[in-house]
Amino acid sequence: MKSTYKKYILIAALSLPLLSACDKDYLDVDPRGTVLESTYYKNPEEAFAGLVAAYDPLGWEAGNTYHNVGAINSASDDVYAGGGSSSDMNTWQVWNNYTLDPALGPQEEFWRRNFTGVSRANTLLEKLQAGIPGLDQATSARYIAEAKFLRAYYYFDLVRLFKNVPLFTAPLSTSEIYNVTQASPEEVYAQIEKDLNEALPDLPVTVTAATEGGRATQGTGKALLGKVYLYEKKWPDAAAQLIEVNGTPGGTSKYGYHLLANYAAIFSPDNKFNSESILEIVHTSVANGGWGSWPGFEGNVGVQMFGPRGYSGPVYQAGWGFNPLTPELVNVLKPDPRYKATVANIDSIAQAGAATYEKGYQNTGYFIEKYAPKTKWLSTGGGDAVLNYPNDYIEIRLADTYLMEAEALVNSGGDLVRAAALLNAVRARVGLAPVTASLENIYNERRLELATEGHRWYDLVRTGRAATVLASKGFIAGKHEILPIPLAELNNTKLVQNPGY
Repeated sequence: MKSTYKKYILIAALSLPLLSACDKDYLDVDPRGTVLESTYYKNPEEAFAGLVAAYDPLGWEAGNTYHNVGAINSASDDVYAGGGSSSDMNTWQVWNNYTLDPALGPQEEFWRRNFTGVSRANTLLEKLQAGIPGLDQATSARYIAEAKFLRAYYYFDLVRLFKNVPLFTAPLSTSEIYNVTQASPEEVYAQIEKDLNEALPDLPVTVTAATEGGRATQGTGKALLGKVYLYEKKWPDAAAQLIEVNGTPGGTSKYGYHLLANYAAIFSPDNKFNSESILEIVHTSVANGGWGSWPGFEGNVGVQMFGPRGYSGPVYQAGWGFNPLTPELVNVLKPDPRYKATVANIDSIAQAGAATYEKGYQNTGYFIEKYAPKTKWLSTGGGDAVLNYPNDYIEIRLADTYLMEAEALVNSGGDLVRAAALLNAVRARVGLAPVTASLENIYNERRLELATEGHRWYDLVRTGRAATVLASKGFIAGKHEILPIPLAELNNTKLVQNPGY
């Protein structure tokens, strides 16, 4: 399965106004949305539209934070927030320098995106389990499995980012919204595991990318479950799930996954749903969104944000100057074969006289190449081109699951020969010599292989290295491992703020 929801984006855009008013905080109730939801789901077409709506928050890109890898990158040591000034995209700036507080930071957007997904999954599950006229049993079982997968996905994001969150497994009534309390992280993780384990038997083994690309499959579910176990430090369980996803290192797994020979090809919009992609979040230029439809468009705005400001020259388009790479990351990548596919060295082009650009805030001259605004991907349709880049975001890919399994094996004292084979298959793909399977080598390989893809901050936090590595950015141990509960969510509720905030 190559996971992107390509075919159904426009359906989602048309369907969402019918289903709910979900761009509000999850505790808000829209009476119009409630009335419409009560009369919806009366046939298979409406059930499918509800499923599309449950997938839709995966690709949310806009708001005050922009839900993409840029915000989470800014919190790491791989990039700076950047932009036009120290106040440009303040939600990124305050995470970059760890001055965020309950009123200012990226937390509101992450909270809204994921609880919207939870809400839509819960509503769909309730309707499916009650029965929808005309929907056959096999299709209903698959939709239920997908909804459980999605609920698990959204809650995994929430528990990693906030730790202490409410746990909802059914739609929330108006009378309940002010009495909500937080569950323990253990309860949330238990529900995530339950949802994924229940989903797996009814998820398809594979899907046809051209017609169903983006829908969860068994491979996607097992990869996510393995990752969940890894975060819980359930090492043997993580390895057991991931070995099924990975198969023989360097070969093709039973789900059809295998490493691409060309590392740079992983990220090309010409190569969507490639054999290395396990969970891919789709973006498209077809919707032709414009500023008047803010924030409801389907292009990848992160691509525009990552480009150099005021750029004029070959290959790239002008961007907004966010996420310039730190000199430290550039230096560790320079001798690595993945450098050119990871780093856009704009300074070198400018120094050669082939381009000019504006040196924005925290500029280093180095920008994200994997999601750079390339001229060849610029939309020529209607709408505003800068809002319509078609670059997908691959959230889980095979090299990632190889390295996660290797880490689980080393931590559990498992098969170290296999751990080394997994690690070195990732290295061999780019022509690097083998190394021993140690945690230090695996962590280093994750940084090089997955640089700028949104994994670094999570890796530092979950392995206990964040306080040391991010100390120069202002990270405080015991506080900054998680985000504050959004201030608005505390008003007139029983939610309790996270420690330190």
